[in-house]
Amino acid sequence: MKKGLIILLVIVGVALLIGAWFARVNNNLVPLDESVSAQWGNVESAYQRRADLIPNIVSTAKAYAEYEQETFVKVTEARSKATSIQIDPSNITPEQLAQFQKAQSGLTSALSRLLATFERYPDLQANDNFRELINELERTENRINVERNRFNEQAKALNSEIRKFPTNFIAGILGFEKRAYFEADEGSEDAPNVGEMFDS
Repeated sequence: MKKGLIILLVIVGVALLIGAWFARVNNNLVPLDESVSAQWGNVESAYQRRADLIPNIVSTAKAYAEYEQETFVKVTEARSKATSIQIDPSNITPEQLAQFQKAQSGLTSALSRLLATFERYPDLQANDNFRELINELERTENRINVERNRFNEQAKALNSEIRKFPTNFIAGILGFEKRAYFEADEGSEDAPNVGEMFDS
């Protein structure tokens, strides 16, 4: 009887140790995972701010450049596509993030064409409301960059922890997966500064 009791105690002790280990790993990963999800919310908020500015920019510009209808349509369509992509922050795959980035890059490209077009309209450039909208857009673009970088930092912290030994053995069992990173858009090193377009 004593031998059986000792074996039972050893089994219970080992089970408790394994359970405590799982709990410790889980408790380390949960805050990292939540930080990534919260930061994704900040990224989405910054992009939404940009999407919210665009109708005002287009509306103001239409009064001065009624012949640029095709440009307005392209911007509106790109905005619609960019805002239609929804991503679950707890399960961001590289493919989903690439799709999200592609849609946002399409909007950035359409918006750049829109702003470049209006260099031909000096009255529009002189409009205080339009200039303020462009300044706000520039601030928003900077904010998007900051939030994307912070997202990458949070994703790196989670991904690094998940890859550590022995955490990597049980992270998958607990449902924690690596997060994708934002990458620079192709050609982004040549992107124009939208604020400078209307300073002249």
